[in-house]
Amino acid sequence: MSERRPEDRDPGQEDQDLRTQNLGKQGLGKHGLGDQPRENHGLGKQGMGTLGLWEGALDLPEGAALGDWAKTWFSCGETGFGLDLSKLGPAGRGLASMEAPLRAALEEMEALEAGAIANPSEGRMVGHYWLRAPELAPEGLGEEIAATREACLEFGRRVRAGEVFPACGGRFTKVLAIGIGGSALGPQLLQDALGEPGAGLPTLFFDNTDPDGFGRTLRGLGEELRSCLVLVTSKSGGTKETRNGMLVARAAFEAAGLPFARQAVAITGKGSALDALAEEESWLARFPMWDWVGGRTSVCSAVGLVPGALMGIDMGRFLEGAAAMDRGTRKKELRQNLAAQLAAAWYLCSEGRGARAMVALPYRDRLGLFGRYLQQLVMESLGKREDRKGRVVHQGLTVYGNKGSTDQHAYVQQLRDGLDNFFVCFLRVLEDGSGGDPASALPVDEDGATSGDYLDGFLLGTRRALSENGRPNLTLCIPRLDAFALGALVALFERTVGIYASLVDINAYDQPGVEAGKKAAGELLDLRRNILRLLGEGAKSFEELLGSLPPQTDAESVWLVLQHLVANSQRTGVTKSPGGSSGGSSTGSSGEGSSGSPAGSSAGGPAGTFSLHEQN
Repeated sequence: MSERRPEDRDPGQEDQDLRTQNLGKQGLGKHGLGDQPRENHGLGKQGMGTLGLWEGALDLPEGAALGDWAKTWFSCGETGFGLDLSKLGPAGRGLASMEAPLRAALEEMEALEAGAIANPSEGRMVGHYWLRAPELAPEGLGEEIAATREACLEFGRRVRAGEVFPACGGRFTKVLAIGIGGSALGPQLLQDALGEPGAGLPTLFFDNTDPDGFGRTLRGLGEELRSCLVLVTSKSGGTKETRNGMLVARAAFEAAGLPFARQAVAITGKGSALDALAEEESWLARFPMWDWVGGRTSVCSAVGLVPGALMGIDMGRFLEGAAAMDRGTRKKELRQNLAAQLAAAWYLCSEGRGARAMVALPYRDRLGLFGRYLQQLVMESLGKREDRKGRVVHQGLTVYGNKGSTDQHAYVQQLRDGLDNFFVCFLRVLEDGSGGDPASALPVDEDGATSGDYLDGFLLGTRRALSENGRPNLTLCIPRLDAFALGALVALFERTVGIYASLVDINAYDQPGVEAGKKAAGELLDLRRNILRLLGEGAKSFEELLGSLPPQTDAESVWLVLQHLVANSQRTGVTKSPGGSSGGSSTGSSGEGSSGSPAGSSAGGPAGTFSLHEQN
């Protein structure tokens, strides 16, 4: 009986093997995978036909011509991706030593996908991988995932077809997506990377709580507010930035005499405050979010599927690409596992403690937002004070980057000649352009080279220039950029983050620092409320205000809140009259107050009297 090699197995067999192995796992919690039959759930509707164009594109030539370089080239046959680690410099010599830690990390990933409590600080499973492989989800979740996916895609199709329409009739022409963090970055990446004019509904975003940003976006909508579909996305339903954006949008609809609920869609956790509101007001549609999917890994859920479908993006292919990369990065054969190799490179380059920043340099305009997307995915996941044993470690991996060749005219100068405190992750897309764009074939010099040839030349040239100066870098090579490839790219970095987190022994799936910031913001808003209450009782100096507040209140926070109140006096009614105050220091017109704020600014120094005036 001959033994079947790992590389001879088909993708479906690997998924079956994963389920079988997990049945005998110990210590995975109560969530076993069960012995349910494998289902397709629509992922294979279009098959892998287009991959035929990629076959062989990244294969290495036979023979020894490439020498040692071939030993640091890794590929994923099902996705067509390749990873070049030949330019890591001294860090690259440690790749062989990473085998045992990587195997342990892969075992942890296997347990995670089986339903183990991988986020112990919140007592939750971590299941974003199930979103593109529902058949692997435990406890009957697969049916719910598949049904939600179909509902999201069908809703997008019906809106684009005009079967779902605005309250005033006609068709929806724009989308206003309200969300923050992953609830905005995922859809923004989809639109920027895959959106095409005329393919679907252009999408605008409220992704902050900046009133100036709200106003500019609404002015851009203009009369199209009447035909605008509003998506409100918040897992908890209580995210303040998202709530504020929703209230601003609702006010704009009401001012225009439009029924907000008839054009609003909620994407939120079942039973959340937002879910209850949408049900009570009979919003146009509601789609679920699950507590086992974090915002930064939610693009394969309704968070990305609904806006992506409305944009006219083939989200089925996006999910296929993510699922294909998941299969490739479950492989136990490390040379065939791009996520394991990429995590090892991160670990070696950053010394396993974030000693170097990662500069993401995709040479493609459509990936201009990918650096921002990675910032959240990587830094929110890996930036942790404590490891899983409770030891203070201050882990993290700093990420920045924009796109090439634009950045060659910006900070690449420092990368080559300045501080040696980074490594570069190049993203190289082999196929130029999309859809037979004439710009892809137009010669731009006497030798017949195109703008795409120049773009690739600039990437390879920058790579060589950095390497010649001893600056570590790696290159991820992608055959073409389409929905399948973007799904695979997102899945690759999600898996890499999970493996790296295991290598450094941290929980990649909570965000206590974010929660601390939210708590502090709430306390400052409470302080604002108390200051207004005190000023409502009569004018007060800074010292009098401070003395009237609880003893633990710090003076700096009081002053900072007053600065903003006075700067917006037309709205708040808070003004400051000049003059001395009991015990306060006063500065001249060109000096600075004790807060460090210029005396000529909106609030001046702390000396003076603050008053609250009634607003019309």
